[in-house]
Amino acid sequence: MTAQHEKLIIFDTTLRDGEQAPGCSMSLAEKLRVATSLARLGVDVIEAGFPAASPGDYEAVKQIAQTIEGPIICGLARSNEDDIRRAWDALQHAQRARIHVFLATSAIHREYKLNMAKEEILKRVREGVSLARSLCDDVEFSPEDASRTEHEFLAEVVKVAAEAGATTINVPDTVGYTTPSEFYELFAHLRTTILAHHDVVLSVHCHDDLGMAVANSLAAVRGGARQIECTINGIGERAGNCALEEIVMAVKTRPDIYPVFTDINSTRLYPASRLVSKATSMHVPRNKAIVGENAFAHEAGIHQHGMLQNALTYEIMKPQDVGISRSNLVLGKHSGRHAFRQRIEDLGFRISADDIETAFRDFKILADKKKDIYDADIEAIVLRRNVTNSGSWSLKQLSTRSESRELSHAEVTLEHIGGQQCSAKGTGDGPVAAAFSAVERALGVDVVLHSFDIRNVSIGEDAQGDVAVSVEYNHELFHGTGLHTDIIEASVRAFLHAINRLPDTAIVTPLTDQQTHTVA
Repeated sequence: MTAQHEKLIIFDTTLRDGEQAPGCSMSLAEKLRVATSLARLGVDVIEAGFPAASPGDYEAVKQIAQTIEGPIICGLARSNEDDIRRAWDALQHAQRARIHVFLATSAIHREYKLNMAKEEILKRVREGVSLARSLCDDVEFSPEDASRTEHEFLAEVVKVAAEAGATTINVPDTVGYTTPSEFYELFAHLRTTILAHHDVVLSVHCHDDLGMAVANSLAAVRGGARQIECTINGIGERAGNCALEEIVMAVKTRPDIYPVFTDINSTRLYPASRLVSKATSMHVPRNKAIVGENAFAHEAGIHQHGMLQNALTYEIMKPQDVGISRSNLVLGKHSGRHAFRQRIEDLGFRISADDIETAFRDFKILADKKKDIYDADIEAIVLRRNVTNSGSWSLKQLSTRSESRELSHAEVTLEHIGGQQCSAKGTGDGPVAAAFSAVERALGVDVVLHSFDIRNVSIGEDAQGDVAVSVEYNHELFHGTGLHTDIIEASVRAFLHAINRLPDTAIVTPLTDQQTHTVA
């Protein structure tokens, strides 16, 4: 790194734009855990949500603003008074706060969404940014769909926002339409002509509809952007957002190309990735850059030979740089609590004194079922304790029966957090389908199974199954995950986890204190 290298601000929008991906909604507790992980990772800005969007979003932003220290806590607002004041109300107790104001500017949005002329757009930008600045010293403005906005008009909008007090101007490729060369030219123009006389940070926000979100963001950096908006694992609407881990490692690996550095602790990228994956119930693809299971795997003989001679032959970065351990078998059933906790810390996770006891019990139970315990098994135990144990209903008992060319039968007993229990039987084309039917009957819910994905956590015949499901209820998707050495039980746990995320009104089972009922 040379003296010419500048700080690149990492603006994480996992909790706002990332959560907008269908079915990726998180509970307040999950959002707080993710925000804590982001703070430890070293992100500069956490966009915690859109306070005016819902009471839940407002409460999440407020809680994160009150509890998370270090990063700037940001809330999104449309360019109108109600949204901006609502955002400030949620943010005002943050150690450092930012209001992020946005308004669409492209011709198609002006005509079909806003029904506004250019003059009205400019007026709304000026008024919105001015109001936000009167409440908060740190204000960001985004012209939504900037990449499809006429460049002359975009320049006008940017100038008005800067003069009204915006400290950051974000240029979003809202629908993933632009290309790297095109975006580079746009940013170079804005930096040298429009913002040359303003002390304003130029920012970029890219979507991945054409698979170029990271490339476009890096092109913007070369054009003068000094903030990138991104998400863990690249989650987000449609094809997702620019992936934080890819940006961080790109500028770290190629400082000869990108004249910037970040304050990210890259060894925490992998734990953050897995936490977000569990919180959103979205598996990380095996071939995902930086944090995928195959990112540092080498199977071809010629690759393996090269790796044995010198790792640099086929690795441009070390797995340890992103928090991936090279070790495999680590613990067994005779391992003690201290070794277990140390391994958790070595893997980059933190766990409270209260949770360590429960996690250690889970580890001992697993060790009795599995001959070998791998890092991935330890990781799964920790993440399951932190994320998926929430919800009103848990699985108490499960039995299934299957015969060839016959319907499968299942019976479940579920337990409510208040102590009540209910049981039901179900049939289906296979034990998993039968068990899902029994859960639906026990709780009186009716959902449509949208997707079902199963993978092994580690290797071997006794590997744990990690199941992710999504169910549709009232035209909305809800995700769930489950983990167990028994694939059927893992599937039921995932299904129940998804159902626990449904609105309270979805479950119609009538229960009184300690009452048990059975549905045949």
